[in-house]
Amino acid sequence: MKIVQARKFKNKEWEYKPPKSELQNPLVFIFADRMLLENEIFYENVKANFNYEHLIFGSTSGEIIGENVHQDSAVVTAIEFEQSSFEIRRANILDYDKNSHALGEHLIKSLPKVNLKHVLIVSEGSYTNGSELIKGLQTHLAPNVLLTGGMCGDNDRFEKTFVSYQHRPTQGEIIIIGLYGESLEITCSSSGGWIPFGPERTITKAEGNILYEIDHMPALDLYTKYLGDKAKELPKASLFYPLNITAESKTEPVIRTILNIDENNNSMILAGDVPLNAKVQLMMASVDSLVHGAAEAATMAMKNRTKAPQLAFLVSCIGRKLVMDQRVEEEIEEIKLIIGDHANISGFYSYGEMAPLQDQQTCELHNQTMTLTLISEK
Repeated sequence: MKIVQARKFKNKEWEYKPPKSELQNPLVFIFADRMLLENEIFYENVKANFNYEHLIFGSTSGEIIGENVHQDSAVVTAIEFEQSSFEIRRANILDYDKNSHALGEHLIKSLPKVNLKHVLIVSEGSYTNGSELIKGLQTHLAPNVLLTGGMCGDNDRFEKTFVSYQHRPTQGEIIIIGLYGESLEITCSSSGGWIPFGPERTITKAEGNILYEIDHMPALDLYTKYLGDKAKELPKASLFYPLNITAESKTEPVIRTILNIDENNNSMILAGDVPLNAKVQLMMASVDSLVHGAAEAATMAMKNRTKAPQLAFLVSCIGRKLVMDQRVEEEIEEIKLIIGDHANISGFYSYGEMAPLQDQQTCELHNQTMTLTLISEK
């Protein structure tokens, strides 16, 4: 596997590592601030500097390259597989009346299944129900083929997100990349580091990703009571206090971020499905606990690997970035210590992360986690 990475800051030239070299039919990820992706001059500049067929764009809440986390920049990772191959499929959620499950089914049906090893997801983050997208994708996927990826971001603006494949970045796009070949070794994991607090309660009224009642009380009223003065800063303040949710049929919880609130009916709109009768608890975190969570994710992803990873694809949550602030790079540094110096690190801060729960095959939508996908060719 050959990998070339580059980064670009506003009004600066591209910086390459290693020095720029021509690759044969690479898979190219361009993660950038949404304002850059809206700029036609920037798009043409990318095409001129990376004159390849398979360009995948995604907007972010922060760009990850190596040990660094940037903002208002662009990072590029071009991957030339030497013994493996890939297939890319795209669709737009707006063409499916925002039906995430139907779109997921369509995408996975169109992807060849012979020798399929893994599926990466780069999804828009404004209209998609990540939980339903995953369910749709898994309807026609063998149990041994794992899904990982994330939902693109827009810093803390929450205005619109952009994704595209082979054309200018646009709203509503969802991309899946199938990775093929016996030579591939791919492992993944996800962990948070958030700490539950307060009493464990029960979700008594919910529909899809809208939470109406907890213990038969209006969900928003109960949540704002815990937040106190910080409730004035909703919905942004909710990134610091996500929810820990354990469905009736699950043994492991998932973390859910509140994307928006509806004061008219005292409800909260979450980033993924809210199961009825699930147990729910508030969470908080410190920088140290989040860094520990990232280390735990890296340790789990390295478990039982036979070869050192050549590429580490990281998707972390905007909520973690806001909490860690100036210390945000500490979670990347901790990961690098565990996975080794030979891995090229690339990724973005997101509105939702996708990966299986610990020691399980079924993918879940997560919020406020660090998710790793480690890839190498044998």
